[in-house]
Amino acid sequence: MQFGIFTVGDVTPDPTTGRTPTERERIKAMVAIALKAEEVGLDVFATGEHHNPPFVPSSPTTLLGYIAARTQKLVLSTSTTLITTNDPVKIAEDYAMLQHLADGRVDLMMGRGNTGPVYPWFGQDIREGINLAIENYALLRRLWREDVVDWEGKFRTPLQGFTSTPRPLDGVPPFVWHGSIRSPEIAEQAAYYGDGFFHNNIFWPADHTKRMVEFYRKRYAHYGHGTPEQAIVGLGGQVFMRKNSQDAVREFRPYFDNAPVYGHGPSLEDFTEQTPLTVGSPQQVIEKTLSFREYAGDYQRQLFLMDHAGLPLKTVLEQLDMLGEEVVPVLREEFAKGRPADVPEAPTHQLLLADAKKEAVDAEKEVVA
Repeated sequence: MQFGIFTVGDVTPDPTTGRTPTERERIKAMVAIALKAEEVGLDVFATGEHHNPPFVPSSPTTLLGYIAARTQKLVLSTSTTLITTNDPVKIAEDYAMLQHLADGRVDLMMGRGNTGPVYPWFGQDIREGINLAIENYALLRRLWREDVVDWEGKFRTPLQGFTSTPRPLDGVPPFVWHGSIRSPEIAEQAAYYGDGFFHNNIFWPADHTKRMVEFYRKRYAHYGHGTPEQAIVGLGGQVFMRKNSQDAVREFRPYFDNAPVYGHGPSLEDFTEQTPLTVGSPQQVIEKTLSFREYAGDYQRQLFLMDHAGLPLKTVLEQLDMLGEEVVPVLREEFAKGRPADVPEAPTHQLLLADAKKEAVDAEKEVVA
């Protein structure tokens, strides 16, 4: 399994001090958090994509390219690439470029986002959100897999004899996850192509997540990519830790109560009971996270949201130390126990390249035969 963190890049006042970081401070903080993630032994850093205040990550490739130059092992991902409002041609070229710069340490999570006004800002109609996601991704796959593309669709001008540059590193496109909280159409899309399915898993109860993941697994098998258990699943999560659980609750409560998304809604106690949010000791985080396997099966990627709601950078870095030193080593060991041998590893460039070479050899053998 891969373990990592994802950020939404919100610029939120610290409710305990009233101070709001500048955009520059928040951007620099995300870089520091990514560097700390590699330092403590995590596998993945993922950034969202937003084009409206109070969020700053409007250019994921710029942020990830900078982080790539300062890291060695960290897989650099998006936690949302807006497949609906970004031009597929630009996505193909931007992320292939990043893939070369990062020596293959790149993958993407396609999503529609949760901000309605972004559609008209980029010349699109939110009522076409699902159709945009389906058509744009179909074109993106062709741009990465075909050297010359002729294409015509509903939402952009036609392409004739077009080649996106640079070509994917080693001829292997970045691995794609499809992220969705509530849309079975997106789970279906992931299953159809044999891509990964990522469930955000921070707002919804376990039974909802179970239904979405089971639907994706069944459709993955339906399309002939393998057994349901071999489908590629990722989950989000949300934690805040202190050595003593009472201290964690007391410290996190004002941030929870004033968070932009769920503040002034359910109580912290209700939210932790009804969703995957864990506020407590490292052992409580371990136990709650291990329970995800009960309804999602053996899965490949676990990402945690840790730097939101105005939490100071110092606090987030302390959280990452605990995550890397006390939580993830135990999770790696426990998730490995009883894991069937035919459940695939999390896809990486090296694994995808090896698979591509094997397919080429097998195809050559068939031609000779």
